[in-house]
Amino acid sequence: MLAASSRRSAWWAGTATLGVSKIIENMEIGHNVMHGQWDWMNDPEIHSSTWEWDMSGASKHWRFTHNFMHHKYTNILGMDDDVGYGVIRVTRDQRWKPFNLYGNLLFNTLLAIGFEWGVGLQHLELGKISKGRDDRAATLVRVKEFGIKAGHQLAKDYVVWPAVTSLSPGATFKSTMKANAVANVIRNVWANAVIFCGHFPDGADKFTKTDMVGETKGQWYLRQMLGSANFEGGWLLRFMSGNLCHQIEHHLYPDLPSNRLHEIAVRVKEVCEKYDLPYTTGNFAVQYGKTWRTIASCRCRTSFCATPATTLRRLAASGCSRSSDQAMHNGSRDRSPSRTELCGRNGAGMAS
Repeated sequence: MLAASSRRSAWWAGTATLGVSKIIENMEIGHNVMHGQWDWMNDPEIHSSTWEWDMSGASKHWRFTHNFMHHKYTNILGMDDDVGYGVIRVTRDQRWKPFNLYGNLLFNTLLAIGFEWGVGLQHLELGKISKGRDDRAATLVRVKEFGIKAGHQLAKDYVVWPAVTSLSPGATFKSTMKANAVANVIRNVWANAVIFCGHFPDGADKFTKTDMVGETKGQWYLRQMLGSANFEGGWLLRFMSGNLCHQIEHHLYPDLPSNRLHEIAVRVKEVCEKYDLPYTTGNFAVQYGKTWRTIASCRCRTSFCATPATTLRRLAASGCSRSSDQAMHNGSRDRSPSRTELCGRNGAGMAS
């Protein structure tokens, strides 16, 4: 369609479909492949160790910042860089700075528009670089890797494909370049909305480093559940979000194939109800609105934004954390279901 993009209707149709294809490649394919959800197939083309996605950040970098740092230290201040992405205050336990007054909403808007660049730059740890606290040799390696990937991406989107389509009498170099830029923004804004709905709306707790002291495996699972939030929608919304509308289930079983998350959600919710644990979910638009409300309220020094580990500390204070730990991990008959029990025998080994 972009080969005929000199016509306005063809340009809009081509731009929209390209944006949708980038969303699918990023959310349903790239994210889930790099989590190792399909490694069990032993197909080198869709393996977590070889996949390189269609965005500026290097897959190698993302696998560390996301698969390891984010999923292991979910919503822990000072450990999980996804908590505010270093520029947005999302909880009262984050130190307030004057620029938060305008920066919270401004940076969140800019981050949404250029989300692929925020994700790509995250692994470089610009904060440490600016303070001289980085390993300079390691930093240079990461910068080089990022520069190579970002350079290839920019060349593909804004030089190669525009040049190819400009060979058509119905398109120009400039029209395709603009289409690619808009398609990237469409993908960025959507990915930002989906991910932020998973960790920043009301009910998604934030934690401090002290909350993980002496943390058992069962309590780790509990923290994953308390720090995540779902949103509701039909099959199309599930597909377009890479099934991250089931963020709670994804954080409990990150390498479980995404098409099984909807299936196990019913049983995870039953476990939560049985042990009186919160299961945060809601309409997609409402959840996204709540993330913006949190970000807006936390721009002020004194605000109503979330206090870290609210539910976790309440459970500990009431003596319920022990039974919750038992529910999420131990071998008693009252424990939460294992992946085998949740998915059935055929799905138990799919993403081990």
